[in-house]
Amino acid sequence: MAERRVLVVDDEPTIASSVAARLRAEGYRVDVAHDGPSAMARVAEVEPDLVVLDVMLPGFDGLEVCRRIQARRPIPVLMLTARDAETDVLVGLGVGADDYLTKPFSIRELAARVHALLRRVERAAEQAAGEGRIVLGDLEIDPAQRRVCRSGEPAHLTPTEFDLLLYLAGQPRTVLAREALLGQVWGWSHVTGTRTVDSHVKALRRKLGADLIRTVHGVGYALEVPR
Repeated sequence: MAERRVLVVDDEPTIASSVAARLRAEGYRVDVAHDGPSAMARVAEVEPDLVVLDVMLPGFDGLEVCRRIQARRPIPVLMLTARDAETDVLVGLGVGADDYLTKPFSIRELAARVHALLRRVERAAEQAAGEGRIVLGDLEIDPAQRRVCRSGEPAHLTPTEFDLLLYLAGQPRTVLAREALLGQVWGWSHVTGTRTVDSHVKALRRKLGADLIRTVHGVGYALEVPR
């Protein structure tokens, strides 16, 4: 397999260099940028497989960088944020981030998240090659092209949002526990990230309609077949 390339974007040199060093030790090819404009220049130049992106950046912030990245092509983005407020997380997910970590964070945990994100994208691409189009009422999912439409209107989903929707659509009306979703979609064996599932479900509802995914309190979620 070709060496995976990661772009690390953080205006704090100590954090950027620490993250880059750990990822290089894990076998990744790593590039670094310290502000919004240089981040976009590096994205265009090196075409990274994943971006580790701080929210607070000079030039223009990480949210704008994420918007511009996703407008070019879907790339997994791990967002770094200094705040853990639900609104901050949802804004990051809404502009195209796939996952987030709150500062201060463990470098080991960051490396594990990067590995999981890349593994998930690779696995999803392999599985999609043999899957046909899924039609559930007015919801259409094309796994091979990773496209989603509802009522004929295309929806722009991040890689993780697409994978979550596809997994839910594979078992419509079935209640799936948050822990099971973390294991199957995120590839996580621990259960400390259930809030990540909740945030991604909220993002899907915002993009595809609030009626699409039903919450079963204390358990998880089920995809309702839309009319």
